[in-house]
Amino acid sequence: MRNTKKTLIAVAIAVIVVFLIMHYWDTAAGVVGVALRAAYPLFLGCAMAYIANILMSFYERHYFPKCKKPFVRKSARPVCLIGALLTVAAVLLGVIRLVLPELADCVRIIVSQVPRAVDSIAAALYRSGIFSQEFSQYLQDIDWQGLIEWCVGVLTRGIGDAVTFAAEVVSSFMSTLVTVFIGLVFAINILLRRDKLKKQLSKMIGVYLPEKWHRGVLHVLTTLNKCFHSYIVGQFTEAIILGALCALGMMLLGFPYAAMTGAVVGVTALIPVAGAYVGGAVGFLLILTVSPLKAVLFVVYLVILQQLEGNLIYPKVVGSSVGLPGIWVLAAVTVGGGVMGILGMLIGVPLAATIYQLLREDINRRDKGRPLKNEGGDGKKDASTKV
Repeated sequence: MRNTKKTLIAVAIAVIVVFLIMHYWDTAAGVVGVALRAAYPLFLGCAMAYIANILMSFYERHYFPKCKKPFVRKSARPVCLIGALLTVAAVLLGVIRLVLPELADCVRIIVSQVPRAVDSIAAALYRSGIFSQEFSQYLQDIDWQGLIEWCVGVLTRGIGDAVTFAAEVVSSFMSTLVTVFIGLVFAINILLRRDKLKKQLSKMIGVYLPEKWHRGVLHVLTTLNKCFHSYIVGQFTEAIILGALCALGMMLLGFPYAAMTGAVVGVTALIPVAGAYVGGAVGFLLILTVSPLKAVLFVVYLVILQQLEGNLIYPKVVGSSVGLPGIWVLAAVTVGGGVMGILGMLIGVPLAATIYQLLREDINRRDKGRPLKNEGGDGKKDASTKV
């Protein structure tokens, strides 16, 4: 009777909460949106802490593992944290230094070559009979250089007051800088107190949830952490291998912008399935400013490299570690990208791998106790039904 009364009270409260949310949906959505925007630096800090913790844990395992002196053991956490942060900063600065200067030079070359390219295309189309002489002459008479400079001016200064535009840019930059700084400080605090926070979280789950739910939640969190950890390590390893192979092959084949294109392909390869092709498109445009033939050959080389990587490297490095079939990787990237853009592409695969792993465990557990009839009808189970 007492349990029935508690159940009725819980159901009544749930119904009232659902009714209030539906009736005041706009207000509730606004409040939730404000709360999420306010907590964005904390979410960013958690993401930064999780990624940095992978490097930090690696350094801790190799930081004088056989030394038992108290000073060494106490210094392991801050020293390895500093090492992890410096590693991430060095990688980011290295990629920026490789990409930005050559990208700026390429943009200048493209801008200077556009008028000549348009004139050549217009003349070729006129000779082939696609354009009339009047329209071809009209295209050649356009001041493309001035038009490009005007467009660049609009993009850099805005149509309105330049001072207002500059103020908005500075305000946006400072806001982003403050958000990243707060997230970094929060991430450092999480990493320094990760063992204590882990114990507190486990204790809180054990206090507020029944024993069965407690075990289930811990199992889900453990599976989620394992999938994300394996995916991040595998994806970064695969990106480094692909970027290095791309740059090395371009150097051997005599393609320009080898180091920069390899860096761009490696960074964009962090996005599963389609990422490397995005980097390849950037490389194609860069090489096109030097030699159209080499640009086409680069595309052929990248397609061959992607096939080798997709069939040999990716299954060994990422596929086996995550345990997600290729068709579901493609589905996770497609759905994640449609829902959350690039961020959805990045987290879609480990989330799908977690769901796939939990469903497979649940199906196998349920299937274990279910009698199956074989052709002889003796009720024996068929081992081939295991997922």
